[in-house]
Amino acid sequence: MNNFTIVVLDGLGIGELPDAAYYKDQGSDTLGNMARKLGGLKLPNLQNLGLGNINHIDGVPPVENPLASFGKMAEKSLGKDSTTGHWELGGIITTKEFPVYPNGFPKEVIDKFISEAKLDGILGNTVASGTQIIEELGEEHIRTGFPIVYTSADSVFQIAMHEDIIPIERQYEICKIAREKVLIGKHEVGRIIDRPFITVDGKFKRTTNRKDFSVDPPLPTILNYALEAGIETYAIGKVNDLFNYNGIKHQLKTKSNDEGIDKIVSTNKSVSNSFLFANLVDFDVYYGHRNDAEGYHKSLKAFDNRLPEIIDSMDETDHLLLTADHGNDPTDISTDHTREYVPILWFTKNAKGRNLGTRETFADLAQTVAHFFKLNNALSGKSFLNE
Repeated sequence: MNNFTIVVLDGLGIGELPDAAYYKDQGSDTLGNMARKLGGLKLPNLQNLGLGNINHIDGVPPVENPLASFGKMAEKSLGKDSTTGHWELGGIITTKEFPVYPNGFPKEVIDKFISEAKLDGILGNTVASGTQIIEELGEEHIRTGFPIVYTSADSVFQIAMHEDIIPIERQYEICKIAREKVLIGKHEVGRIIDRPFITVDGKFKRTTNRKDFSVDPPLPTILNYALEAGIETYAIGKVNDLFNYNGIKHQLKTKSNDEGIDKIVSTNKSVSNSFLFANLVDFDVYYGHRNDAEGYHKSLKAFDNRLPEIIDSMDETDHLLLTADHGNDPTDISTDHTREYVPILWFTKNAKGRNLGTRETFADLAQTVAHFFKLNNALSGKSFLNE
């Protein structure tokens, strides 16, 4: 089959990076802190691959003969958002941070947004949790019809709109206008994110119709090199949006981790000579950003329970690499991403697991994929295929 599958467990950091203090993330350790808070994690399949061989994790001790090669990668790019994390996994090191707005967006941006999108006004314009802000401003949004604009510590312009007040296609149109005409130049944020919500039993609830409007990567990524060489490229889930569809031949959208796993399994069973790049976002969006350690662990256990299905979909020529794009420690006081190492669990059937150590950049993953498919490239990073 000769498939190479990357699965990004969104937000699953494994300990603070040396520069974590610069990002006010001292002490961050998504897996370690969560395990300590909960009195240990139960992840037997990830444990057998070697997750506990990377760092100390309560409840996930190291194993003598891990089934996967294991290690961790440092982020070299500036920032700690999903876009820069995925771009670096794809072989690009970003040396300029996307702008962030800890005090909300300047008047010039909001005025232009209202004008270009033909709105009567907006609500919010603050740093906020997405679930909290719709609780606070949802009723006023219904009364006025004004979109709710907010951001976070990441480079995002988020717009929350009720689907019964602003139809979903109009929501996407508003976000597209913001991407193409407003958040440009010095205000070019990494992502414009539509955050639709509805009313369920008298309470506001976000829907799965979220849509990200990203910017193009500044250089070709491993997806571009693979596609140009005739390798079938499959993006599953959020990967499509983060690379703005560049280098992606088959775009598989998902609305949950389970749906993402279903598509990983079915695609891997049915294709050959292909590169699958998947993101499972539930860990980050539903638990990390909401400081819900118990929910995070439950979601990880659900993935762990289904991991054998992914492995069973592979043959002896296939490669599977589990990693993350940043941290999102659910035990700290912030609801934002955290600046952390990310794990490497690299599995092939009938291969002995080895210690890959600490890699200097996420881009080592891209070079490993390039090495596997024998692709000449100008990507950053160093392959660990032969290690």
